[in-house]
Amino acid sequence: MVESGGSGRPRPDSEESVEHHATPAPPAAAEETSPEVPDTSAHQRDDPSNTTADQTVHDTVGEPVSRPDGETAEDTAKRNERQDTERQRTEGAAGTEPGSAPDTPGHRTPDAADLHPDRPHAHTTPALGDAPAPAKGRRRPPRPPESRGGLLMGRPFGVPVYVAPSWFLVAALITWVFGGQLDRVLPELGAARYLVALFFAVAFYASVLVHELAHTIVALRFKLPVRRIQLQFFGGVSEIEKEAETPGREFLLAFVGPLLSLVLAGLFYLAMQPVEPGTVPGVLLAGLMVSNLIVAVFNLLPGLPLDGGRMLRAVVWKLTGRPMTGTVAAAWVGRALAVSVLIGLPLLTQSGALGSQAEDSVGMDTVLDALLAAILAAIIWTGAGNSLRMARLREHLPELRARNLTRRAVPVETNTPLSEALRRANDAGARALVVVDAHGEPLSLVREAAIVGVPEHRRPWVAVSGLAQDLTDGMRVSAELAGEDLLDALRATPATEYLVVEETGEIYGVLSAADVERAFVKAMARPS
Repeated sequence: MVESGGSGRPRPDSEESVEHHATPAPPAAAEETSPEVPDTSAHQRDDPSNTTADQTVHDTVGEPVSRPDGETAEDTAKRNERQDTERQRTEGAAGTEPGSAPDTPGHRTPDAADLHPDRPHAHTTPALGDAPAPAKGRRRPPRPPESRGGLLMGRPFGVPVYVAPSWFLVAALITWVFGGQLDRVLPELGAARYLVALFFAVAFYASVLVHELAHTIVALRFKLPVRRIQLQFFGGVSEIEKEAETPGREFLLAFVGPLLSLVLAGLFYLAMQPVEPGTVPGVLLAGLMVSNLIVAVFNLLPGLPLDGGRMLRAVVWKLTGRPMTGTVAAAWVGRALAVSVLIGLPLLTQSGALGSQAEDSVGMDTVLDALLAAILAAIIWTGAGNSLRMARLREHLPELRARNLTRRAVPVETNTPLSEALRRANDAGARALVVVDAHGEPLSLVREAAIVGVPEHRRPWVAVSGLAQDLTDGMRVSAELAGEDLLDALRATPATEYLVVEETGEIYGVLSAADVERAFVKAMARPS
């Protein structure tokens, strides 16, 4: 079975989408982590007039603290650092984790929920730079690493092949069932029949792997990237990350798998001819012939996610000129097929139409047949639904454009204080900061999460370079990117922010990965 996997899958805790125009307006009150930056005129350390006795600075909770007469801004900064050090020492003695702060308004380490107002327990604030209001609830746990698909067995043609943990369960089941059949055919084997049955299970899944490799070779021939091949409970899946460009290629890509299974069944049939039927090789070859024939026929059924469903999709696509219409037709046929399997398979077994006597198809055998039918029906139904969702996603992917999602950015030099950089950004109606050198060449991007983590009273003394992430080649994306090309570029270099540039190399703005994720989810939710 061949499955086209989607690219750039969003994280499940993203719920909304933010749209952005080429010339961004000043941030609205509901924008993410974008509160209005307070007036920092009281913190201008380069202004010689800021040395009078009535001058004030703000402490952690925002209350004014008088500056002693004659104290310079540099002395004030040193005094603040000593107070911070003493506070941390006191908290450590009291059992507080070093570097943490009491959960009081204005002095709290922001968590993931603060940086995403659309998530639970987060509070919205109006512009770039202000710390968010305290959020109720526990800190969101770190995201677990994405599973690679099981045990890596090799990389034929450069494509990783994984064996899922569920395969070992089905291998044990095949060994048990086939071993029972061998006991009736070759009773002289004794306990060794289970070794023969295990060999059959491995050989059968080797045939399934060949089936999937056929899909993979054709996909690579059409320059379609294949993420991986996975052998699992009910066969195998080739995860192809892009759709075929034409219905003819789609049909060929789907048909080649069942075709190769039919070829394998024919080869095993020819190998049976010179072999005695009542021997171990004869039984194994017969079993492999029948199993490959079943795989071919089952995959030719005309419903998604089976290969036959993809062939039906290609035919409808060719007749209507619309791939989405083909997907809808094949998916609904797949759902009808799931219902037919759920009801029909137990009835066929009970009636003896599949080779067993009707009177024997009672008791535990009937329960197992019904359970098998339910599992098969669930797999087909779920696969059909996933195919519909992926088709809807690809239909709306062109709406994801880097130019429309980019935040307006303000260039600042390396030693610019954070408070001054935020003032410039708010005056310009921008929501991002790009650190540049003396010639205006971009060096790094100031991380939004790092800005939120700096208390307001510390911002005049923190340079933007200390909060920035160095630019790599993969973090520069073209403003013309859209759809799958945009998602592929972001997946190639995971980051929280990206520098968006024009074709001439001119800075266009900063693209936040969170904005793309929300736009992605919004596109998925929009009806076709």
